Amino acid sequence: MAEISAKIVKELRDKTGAGMMDCKRALTENDGDMNKAIDWLRQKGMSSADKKTARSATEGLVGSYIHTGGRVGVMVEINCETDFVARREEFKALVQNIAMQIAACPNVEYISVDDIPAPIAAREKDIEMKRDDLGNKPDNIKEKIVQGRIEKRLKEMSLLDQPYIRDQNITVEELVKQSISLLGENIKIRRFARFVLGEGLEKEEKNFADEVAEQMGKA
Repeated sequence: MAEISAKIVKELRDKTGAGMMDCKRALTENDGDMNKAIDWLRQKGMSSADKKTARSATEGLVGSYIHTGGRVGVMVEINCETDFVARREEFKALVQNIAMQIAACPNVEYISVDDIPAPIAAREKDIEMKRDDLGNKPDNIKEKIVQGRIEKRLKEMSLLDQPYIRDQNITVEELVKQSISLLGENIKIRRFARFVLGEGLEKEEKNFADEVAEQMGKA
């Protein structure tokens, strides 16, 4: 049986909000496997973060972040249950950190994989199915490869599935769950917008000779 250290017990507690003894038992029952221990706690109803995610969250903050140089900006709305928690420094820090996370993730378009519209997922699958490296593979193998690639691609588009920029060992979803456990309220990322300077605009390109000729014509 794997040795259950205090460090891994604390890590499980931070992720789930369950009691220390419950976390130790969960890890012991599952031979130190973190993911199985999380599932075990959820099955036993001991994960306080999961209990709170069903509660209504209508308060919160709209936060913003402008990256150095002013070329990337983000606005994000994160909800909690009470104005009291919304005013806490820990909640404000969470909002700011998630805004910075969005700024650092150019491929993120949705909050979770569940939010990605079916036509988008279907388009991604169509692209993967037509890749040249799958041409000679049997259909059953091709389907497995494509499914793996699709899951990876959709996670790349999901904010909650991103590794947290300040701690690559956890995802943004786990960061939110840690905050739920810390603050004792349900917390949800509701919506966000990412702005990139000049995005979508057609830039007029001229070569140096054309610019000189144009200026000579104006002289």
